[in-house]
Amino acid sequence: MPKTMKAALITHYKQMAPTIESVPIPLLKPNDVLIKVKAASINPVDLKIMAGGMRMLLKYQMPLIIGNDFAGEIVAVGTQITQFKLGDAVYGRPRKQRIGTFSEYFATDVADIALKPVNLSYEEAAAIPLVGLTSYQALHDLMDLQPGKKVLIQAGAGGIGTLAIQLAKELGAEVTTTTSQKNIDFVKSLGADRVIDYHHEDFADILTNYDAVFDTLGGKQLERAFRIVKPGGQVVSITGLPNERFAKEFSLPRWKQWLFRLATQRLHRLEKQTQVHYRFLYMWPSHQELMVLTRLIESNRLRPVVDRVFPFAELAQALQYSQKGHAQGKIVVRIGE
Repeated sequence: MPKTMKAALITHYKQMAPTIESVPIPLLKPNDVLIKVKAASINPVDLKIMAGGMRMLLKYQMPLIIGNDFAGEIVAVGTQITQFKLGDAVYGRPRKQRIGTFSEYFATDVADIALKPVNLSYEEAAAIPLVGLTSYQALHDLMDLQPGKKVLIQAGAGGIGTLAIQLAKELGAEVTTTTSQKNIDFVKSLGADRVIDYHHEDFADILTNYDAVFDTLGGKQLERAFRIVKPGGQVVSITGLPNERFAKEFSLPRWKQWLFRLATQRLHRLEKQTQVHYRFLYMWPSHQELMVLTRLIESNRLRPVVDRVFPFAELAQALQYSQKGHAQGKIVVRIGE
């Protein structure tokens, strides 16, 4: 086992691009496993963290290794590990305090990983954990989607949307999504029942009586979502502002709870006016829910969508490509053989 590894670091917020440097391989805690990372995917939260946009929620020490999900092979285990062994192929999303998957080796709590689906390559598996867990938690845990319920999933051709459409159909929902003209047939192939070309149609003018909206866009699109949801329905957002309810659940200091309450007054008014419940979701790692995703993948009821795979040396270019927002599915970085 080498003593050092290559890892993608930032030394300050708003750094133009991470630098790949040699750093010590992390030490293991008793409940940790050490992963030789084969692939990791790019997620919008990586760009937000680099830009400093998550500082109100998360405080990171610099220098910081970035990266929020991975697939790889276990090469060492902590003293209390019995459920995994050396050589196991696994994937996962580490907890928020322990990110850093753009690295050749990565240590993580055993509760945050699961065995990799046997029918996926490492690159395909790396495209699943963060977006898969986010979508499952939004649609299943928060919305409790049931057969026949109507849900709008924004940006169906993106990394989140491609998984969310499939999961919503698996739960029996009637799915509408938004995308551009060129992706209409693609999102229908994933299971979308109705597709809105956002260049030519406004979803808020033509949809009504929906049970839920899964918002991945934020801003005005989030506010307009309240117009189409029936009283008692839900709007769940991963890009809107965290509200006071979320701030309390996240155990933020009271002064931050007050700031979020102030910042989301308009959303709170929309909740009252429409009688629609608003939830901000910051997904949580879960071995059990990863196992649910694995079963769906291995039974061919869920599939990852990978737009492009970049070599580790081209991570900066991969992040730039992600920033353009035109990817169909996930962008993956191949880190090790």
